[in-house]
Amino acid sequence: MSAATPLLDNTIEPDDPSEAISGNINAKTQSARPQVVLTPTTRSSNSNSNGQAMASSGGDAEAGIAGIFRQSAHPLALLFLYFFRIAAVAVYVLSGWFTDNYVLSTVLVVVLLAMDFWNCRNVAGRTLVGLRFWNQVDEDGESYWVFESRDPSRPANPIDSKMFWIAIYVFPVLWALLLIVSILKLGVFFIPIVILALVFNVTNAVGFTYADRDAKQRWANNVVGGNWGLGIGGIGGQLLTGAVKKSVGKVFGS
Repeated sequence: MSAATPLLDNTIEPDDPSEAISGNINAKTQSARPQVVLTPTTRSSNSNSNGQAMASSGGDAEAGIAGIFRQSAHPLALLFLYFFRIAAVAVYVLSGWFTDNYVLSTVLVVVLLAMDFWNCRNVAGRTLVGLRFWNQVDEDGESYWVFESRDPSRPANPIDSKMFWIAIYVFPVLWALLLIVSILKLGVFFIPIVILALVFNVTNAVGFTYADRDAKQRWANNVVGGNWGLGIGGIGGQLLTGAVKKSVGKVFGS
């Protein structure tokens, strides 16, 4: 090769601009970004950045003991209702682990039972469900029950009502089970305590059950006996009123 010969021949033509645009450069500039694939991990979807469990709905957030007291209209009355009842059972069951003094254990359980009986009948029942009862003796020496109930236009809080009736019916069953255990273990000294607890709890259960039934019956009678606004009078209206009273009375257990 001579030195005068050029390295590149003049016959080489420049690239077509259209080809340059559709070539590799265009492929690099127009190529889509790689897709991001999300893979599941062991962390729960209901957890926050700190790994703490989070409620998936509003109902879950209001669940639990704290949620019950937040939704309660009278949390203090509800607290003392369960405090006295749970404390009486706990002292009865666990007192033998801490002391051998039978008199001390008996006095503590009886005091807690008496406080629970008074609180349930005079405070918790009136505050949580609007019911109250007591036994009264008239001038002739006859004893009878007296029931009080709040105005039906002011219904009780659903949470308060539910938790009250749970306490009223569950703890007598629990004391009945403890009585069976005491009999099987031949715990003669503890049987009188359990019987006293059953008397207090069953009295409240029966009293509030009849108070609730009496309140519903009186409400039904007031509704039926009031002005229906139907313009029905005379014998036909009296017959209709009597029929409805009987049907409502059967439903609520007159």
